[in-house]
Amino acid sequence: MERQNKPAWITGAHGLIGGYLAQSAPKFAPQWQVRAWTRARLDLLDFHAVHREFQRDRPQLVIHCAALTSVAGTRADPALARRVNIEITQRLAELAAEIPFVFFSTDLVFDGRKGNYLETDAVNPIHIYGETKAAAEQIVLKNPRHLVVRTSINGGISRAGNRGFNEQLQLAWQSGGKIKLFTDEFRSPIFAGETARAVWELAVQERTGLFHVAGAERLSRWQIGQLLAGRRPGLKANLEPGSVKDFPGPTRAPDTSLNIAKAQNALARPLPGLTEWLATNPREPF
Repeated sequence: MERQNKPAWITGAHGLIGGYLAQSAPKFAPQWQVRAWTRARLDLLDFHAVHREFQRDRPQLVIHCAALTSVAGTRADPALARRVNIEITQRLAELAAEIPFVFFSTDLVFDGRKGNYLETDAVNPIHIYGETKAAAEQIVLKNPRHLVVRTSINGGISRAGNRGFNEQLQLAWQSGGKIKLFTDEFRSPIFAGETARAVWELAVQERTGLFHVAGAERLSRWQIGQLLAGRRPGLKANLEPGSVKDFPGPTRAPDTSLNIAKAQNALARPLPGLTEWLATNPREPF
């Protein structure tokens, strides 16, 4: 019989995916006794403190969600982005060299020129955020015990109230005015609770290597906005279609949709597309 109450770490537990992982552990992975780390409880940049806590807890699994994920934020402070997204990952992976380690990466390691990306496709990030995550992936994948999970934009209810793509849109709607959403920028959106369920299953199975865990549906920003506007008619969303070609800021990756066939074959229950999930979960806060 598998031993119960094995210690596990989740970093970034104040964030969206980390929060859902911590909340869902009793349901999907009851054998693990989770310690959910937030920045307030443990500064991951304080490597001496991290090492001390690791030696004290002796976790048998680490799921590393903490990161600097804002494209604009990483562009504004590339040095901090490298420290948080690369150096912290490297230090944790070294501490966890002999145990399962799960690292969260992003579809934005791709340039978005083709979409439907497989795990075997070459990465080609177009901004600092993608560069730091691609570099961290390579560090993690050097260890055959470790797992990299690439995901797309996740939705749900976060403790901060602004981490899910749905929360960000709702905040924009509440501020009034028109919101321009691109009809030609595509992602694979997913409810963060489904991401957490899939990652727990992969961890319990002791999967290693690289898996794409995202929604089973390729949707444009405009299509996502339409779906969410239908979910919250009281917000009276004022949406306007636009094109990435007209975006005045830095170049955007037009199609980073992920092929999730590998994960679908590994999971007991397939990952849904956003349209399906919204239809089958009408009472879920979103």
